[in-house]
Amino acid sequence: MILILFILEFFCGSLMFSYWIGLALGKNLKTVGDGNPGAFNLWRSAGYQWGLVGVALDFLKGYLPLVFLIQKGYVSGMEVALVAIAPILGHAFSPFMRMHGGKAIAVTFGVWSAVSGFQLSLVYAIILAILLIVFKLINKSTGKETDAVMVVGGMFFLGLYIFFCAYSPHLLILCFLNMGILFFTHRKELTDFFTHRVAH
Repeated sequence: MILILFILEFFCGSLMFSYWIGLALGKNLKTVGDGNPGAFNLWRSAGYQWGLVGVALDFLKGYLPLVFLIQKGYVSGMEVALVAIAPILGHAFSPFMRMHGGKAIAVTFGVWSAVSGFQLSLVYAIILAILLIVFKLINKSTGKETDAVMVVGGMFFLGLYIFFCAYSPHLLILCFLNMGILFFTHRKELTDFFTHRVAH
């Protein structure tokens, strides 16, 4: 049963709404910016209105199926971690994109909203806001490399928050699985960030 739910959640996550909206608008997101077929490149290429649509759809594909499964009691405890990571994996490794998906940020927020009733997604957003302020104070500007550090580092700090606030262990497991995926999807930007720091 859990394997079936995992596959269904993976399929939901693999639906590349932003990329398909871009194609419908005559925009190939793989040729925009860093080639990420997600909502933020849709924003850049088609404007903030369509970008917000993409963000909302990516969020909802992580949120709606999962919150339904949890509320109906189809998954609980450690099963939640196994099923909840599936839409994030699906977005990052979409079979519709030959296993090359997006950064998985919006779907991450959807998943955390589902598993915690929006509590931990709000904490993650606050952590990212704090990191943004810190980076702006240090560097005076931010770019995709610092964004990557904030996204991955923010998930690490969310893990610390989950641990010290004594949330259920399955949420800590989900957090570090999520961090691993975000690390992979942002690996180029992270490499550029730390290479630049070492060079200077």
